[in-house]
Amino acid sequence: MSVRQSLLAILDQGPCYGYQLRHEFDRRTGSTWPLNVGQIYNTLERLERDGLVSRGGADELGHVYWTITEAGSSEVGQWLSSPVQRGQATRDELAIKLAVAATLPGVDVSALIRAQRATSYAQLERLETTTFDGSGSEASELAWSLVNASMRFAAEAELRWLDHAEERLGQQPQHPIGLGLAAERPRRGRPVKADAADPALRRTTAAPTGSNHALS
Repeated sequence: MSVRQSLLAILDQGPCYGYQLRHEFDRRTGSTWPLNVGQIYNTLERLERDGLVSRGGADELGHVYWTITEAGSSEVGQWLSSPVQRGQATRDELAIKLAVAATLPGVDVSALIRAQRATSYAQLERLETTTFDGSGSEASELAWSLVNASMRFAAEAELRWLDHAEERLGQQPQHPIGLGLAAERPRRGRPVKADAADPALRRTTAAPTGSNHALS
């Protein structure tokens, strides 16, 4: 989810002030990812710095309206016409947790999977029984249904992946699967200075103090 591009896309419909942008964002995303006003104003200031929006004066109620620039409209068009790239750099907390747990001696990975499956099922049931609150227009209900469906499909996919992980781990031998710390140390990294690594060497190479200074 890109808050930056979403706010720009809303501003492309017309000038808005901060609280208005938050309201419009909620309307268009089913209030699934609420934003605080501080986050909105921080984003607006960065957009202004990048020349994508401009800040207007305050009206009689103290509302400061923000207006999209030509460059901002161009970025909105590019965002809406470009597919979302889900690169390999995207980290999934559950996948990382389970992968690391599977390499640690003494960890009951099956218990971990059972606990996660129960939580994932509860999440799926909650999404399946949640209904639109009825406020807003037909377009707002459509936006909510799209977000809800996306979250339901993600929960279903997570459950399928947990089944796959459990089956895959069940194919391993009964003895514990574990990785100890590698004996070979990585070659790259920040080198350690000799005097910092060896306290004795640090003492012998220290600058003279006290009466020795008087002799120099």
